[in-house]
Amino acid sequence: MTAPLADIHVCDLTQNLAGPYCGQILADLGATVIKIEPPGGDMAREWGPPFWGTRSALYLSVNRGKRSMVLDLKSAEGIEVLYRIARRSDVFLQASRLGVAKRLGFDFEAIRARRPDVVYASISAYGSKGPMSDQPGYDPLMQAYTGLMSTTGYAGGPPTRVGGAVVDYGTGMWAAIAVLAALRRRDATGEGSEVEAALLDTTLGWVSYHVTGYLATGSIPGPMGSGVPAIAPYQAFATTDGHVMIAAGNDALFARLCEALGVTELASDERFLTNPLRSANHAVLIPLVEERTRLHSTAALLDLTRRHSVPCSAIRNIAEVVADPQLAAVDLIADAPDAEIPEYRDVGIPLRMDGTRPHAEATPPHAGEHTREILSELGYSNAEVDGLIESGVAEAR
Repeated sequence: MTAPLADIHVCDLTQNLAGPYCGQILADLGATVIKIEPPGGDMAREWGPPFWGTRSALYLSVNRGKRSMVLDLKSAEGIEVLYRIARRSDVFLQASRLGVAKRLGFDFEAIRARRPDVVYASISAYGSKGPMSDQPGYDPLMQAYTGLMSTTGYAGGPPTRVGGAVVDYGTGMWAAIAVLAALRRRDATGEGSEVEAALLDTTLGWVSYHVTGYLATGSIPGPMGSGVPAIAPYQAFATTDGHVMIAAGNDALFARLCEALGVTELASDERFLTNPLRSANHAVLIPLVEERTRLHSTAALLDLTRRHSVPCSAIRNIAEVVADPQLAAVDLIADAPDAEIPEYRDVGIPLRMDGTRPHAEATPPHAGEHTREILSELGYSNAEVDGLIESGVAEAR
């Protein structure tokens, strides 16, 4: 199968997680991605432990399928190398602080002058306008700033961050969607585009139903534990040896749950006849359900709920997840042998095309691993390549 982006070339100047994840999505879909790193390499390379070999797990999770070049963009020679790459690039991806791209010479106008039909994608913290536009932003800062952290954890407990980098990875996904939409428009019109994605926008999207609820009622949501106030029972319940998550999100599922637990009278109780009533009487309902779940082991309760077609899952740790045969059946964790890490595996892109999960063949590169070959491809002679490396404009591994 021909990869959908096999003819697309990407210049990726981003570091950390959000921008690199966008670049990795494009690489998985077949694009040729050149990762331009500053002297010393992407700072995410140092974000650890854990490390696998010499590279951090955070870095490894968002950089497969790319070639790495280390380039000093604060030098005139480095910017000239960048311009050569830009002329060959369909997509130019950057995530520098407001004003930096213009000051160094790789803002949209500068790149468009060299590649008129370029799709120029910027990733920022707060967006390119407004009083916060010049401020730095990281995943946990955005979880705090947008209220996401205020709804996470349990009442009376300390502020709690969501365990995954949902803001960074989500922003990378939105950036990739914007790039794909701009490429589609370019196919139709021949025109390039400037597109943006911001950590703020992504995070507010994660709490959009909380925002809507507040606008509708004026009630400020607080920490929600494992549940959702709008649906009941829809949360974690204790068993004899752990916890399970039960999602009985409608009347029929609630009735089946009551039957499974041997409390059919709850399904006909006037306090619990509908989801709005169950949610309003949440404080009464949940202990009644948990009295019954605590009678079963996790395995027994999973078997019981499955036999009654009630959505339920054990709350598992990462080791249990990685060993799950379901992940193997759908190729979610793929072997990708690496020269440094023969046993290397990683998490695939969360989509399939014609029954196949796209996956870039190259594992995440070392800093400057491809500097020499990229410079040669750009037309620099061997002597010029040596000169750029000896002067510190470029670094090669």
